[in-house]
Amino acid sequence: MINYDLIIFGGGTAGCAAAYTAGKLGFKTLLVEKKIHLGGSITSGLVVPAMKCGENQINTDFFEIFTEKMSEIGGQIEYQGNKGWYNPELAKILLEKLMSEAHVDVVYNISTSNIEIKDKNIKSIKLLSPYNDTLYNCNKLLSEPIATRYIIDATGNCEIGKICGCNFLNKKDELQPVSLRFIMSNVDLNIFSEWLLEFDNDREVTSVEYINGQIHLSTACTWDKKWALTPLFDNAVKQGVLKDTDRNYFQIFTIAGMPGAVSFNCPRIVEQKDLSLAIKEAHQAIFRLSDFCKKYLPGFENAYISNIADELGIRVSSRIKGKYVYTQDDILSGKHFKNPVVRSNYPIDVHSTDKGKSTLMSNGEYELPVEALMSADIENLFVAGRCLSADFMAQGALRVQPSCFSMGEGLVKYIFNHQS
Repeated sequence: MINYDLIIFGGGTAGCAAAYTAGKLGFKTLLVEKKIHLGGSITSGLVVPAMKCGENQINTDFFEIFTEKMSEIGGQIEYQGNKGWYNPELAKILLEKLMSEAHVDVVYNISTSNIEIKDKNIKSIKLLSPYNDTLYNCNKLLSEPIATRYIIDATGNCEIGKICGCNFLNKKDELQPVSLRFIMSNVDLNIFSEWLLEFDNDREVTSVEYINGQIHLSTACTWDKKWALTPLFDNAVKQGVLKDTDRNYFQIFTIAGMPGAVSFNCPRIVEQKDLSLAIKEAHQAIFRLSDFCKKYLPGFENAYISNIADELGIRVSSRIKGKYVYTQDDILSGKHFKNPVVRSNYPIDVHSTDKGKSTLMSNGEYELPVEALMSADIENLFVAGRCLSADFMAQGALRVQPSCFSMGEGLVKYIFNHQS
């Protein structure tokens, strides 16, 4: 039987931070990723930039190292005081390199459904490949059970917790719309930025900066209120270029190390019950939005769709029942805890498919206790990321990338310092 100190399922932001920290602390660590690269929402979801979460964050060593190394290879900038502007393609390469430097074993295209539990502890797992086993005949990890002291479920939807039969907090009516991000390339940012600054005078919404000789910008428009871009969207709907729902959420950014490329935080998808239908709807919405940009936004005339995310932007997912259930009241009261893993001021951010029903509730600093990352049912099972033990509204504040980085890192530090 193969032995590891720690197995982490899910190579996204929380999983990578946990794995790197564990490796550097001397844990024999295995990182299991079901796709063919690391990075999760940053890379598969094209969720860039990362949102800023305050000046007093904790457990940010990995975030700082990742940011610094991304900058060194031309894949990161600081914009409007936010360091989290990353290049998703370069992130795939760098994250893998960082795992190697921390002596973390990484396996791709792998999952599990075979977990041995005894006396409320996970004793061993068996990894599964979607391919014929002969393709992996040199990999003992697929032929033998793997024993472990600890497991971290960083899969986003708590897939390991489900296999283990853990209790969950989520309710059927607690939903947020999903998004499917995309990138357009060959945008003339000189023309677009000059037009945009003149068209929209609100610098809280629209901004342009020159960084390292390149133009970077951001702007937005939603159907919840009047924005500078609203008349363009209204006209496009009247002309049949867009559907009414295409304008429910529109947000764009430039990308570090990708001159002439613009990242879209949209479409936000109205369909909630059938994800296959939602994806089909999103693909058609992406085509309409790209057509809109080419017809209505100067500088986009020769632009084209160059990348569509290979996973949906999921805002809410299954949430495990932990040893502590973190709540909206904990956030709003700024409650302090003995063993915090996250400190943030990111607002409670809950999207809605209905006009005027989204929530963006600003608040002061708050802390997340490590007990919200501990399964209430399995003693050596932990979670990190958006599947934490929290109520619906609190999860809406903690689902963002910097908080997930801190969860992964802070959790591993706690395990290391309290191991039996």
